[in-house]
Amino acid sequence: MRRILTWLVWLCATIVFSEAVHAQSWQAIAGAQTRDKAVQALAFLPTEVWIHAGDSITWIFPTPEPHSVTFLKPGQVRPSFVAGCPGTTLDGSPFDGSACVNSGRVTTTGATYTVTFPSPGNYRLVCLVHVNMTGLVHVLDPSEPLPHDQDFYSDQAAVQRHDLLSDRDRRVPRKFGEDAGDDLEEANPHAHSHMVVTGTGELVSTPGGIQSVSVMRFMQWSITIHAGETVEWDSSDVSGHTITFGQEPPDVTPQTPPSANVFADADGARHAIISSTADNVHSGFIAQAAHERVGVPQAPAPVAQTQPPGAVTRFRVTFTNPGTYPYICAFHDELGMRGQVIVLP
Repeated sequence: MRRILTWLVWLCATIVFSEAVHAQSWQAIAGAQTRDKAVQALAFLPTEVWIHAGDSITWIFPTPEPHSVTFLKPGQVRPSFVAGCPGTTLDGSPFDGSACVNSGRVTTTGATYTVTFPSPGNYRLVCLVHVNMTGLVHVLDPSEPLPHDQDFYSDQAAVQRHDLLSDRDRRVPRKFGEDAGDDLEEANPHAHSHMVVTGTGELVSTPGGIQSVSVMRFMQWSITIHAGETVEWDSSDVSGHTITFGQEPPDVTPQTPPSANVFADADGARHAIISSTADNVHSGFIAQAAHERVGVPQAPAPVAQTQPPGAVTRFRVTFTNPGTYPYICAFHDELGMRGQVIVLP
């Protein structure tokens, strides 16, 4: 009897050890950027991966633009990145669909986050920072063959990265450098009016999820007007931005409301009046409304009020006195999203 028990213990240990030996760690990427940080690929690279139950995937975050690696429970209402699952889960957490797993908003370049998948299934991956950034992980039983290896996924990630950042259809400006001013001005059809295009971007659909590419720039970084005139910033991006003069609000998030000196025009655009270079003005989040989907309440059109904050794509400032007025996007100033308004008498 003792021999039988010993043999059973040895057999179980062998099975467990064998499974541990065969468990594989896969590598993927969250986000990419051009060298000057102007163009951001808001995408999981690659968007789709097949692995075995017991395997893990480690995502690396190569950019200062923040992202999250988040797996929500089926049917779970998408939370903000501030709320999380709630909160975050430990690096290396398992996900089988029964509980949310969330890296939180990762802001450290080169950081990694690993998720282990103990059970077969198909699991949707999302970034809580960017609504148009999703992926898919297929977890197969260990007895089933995998269609691809790590080299395939690494090559696919490189191809997707190149396609997003090079923008082969030329609809998103591609050159930012010493001649950035000329390129941005050519990309802005309102370069010689009092309108500033605030970022630009595109969505890309893949079988595994949605990718997006965003130009984190004010498309006319410097504009000159006369006192008493108004400048309008129009959002043309898939990502949200702010127009912030002076001191930015502490711990700013997309839910941070406009500053108290911002009011709303009849067409729903937000508006402020600046009379001094010492004035502090924050537009609040300027972005398109969420996409219309079956089963989701229709996004409201802009209304002539600033509270509660809604989807607003235009911000206007009237300047009453001469001076140079620098401003930033409070989310992307570290990427170089800055501008200035020069007001002449």
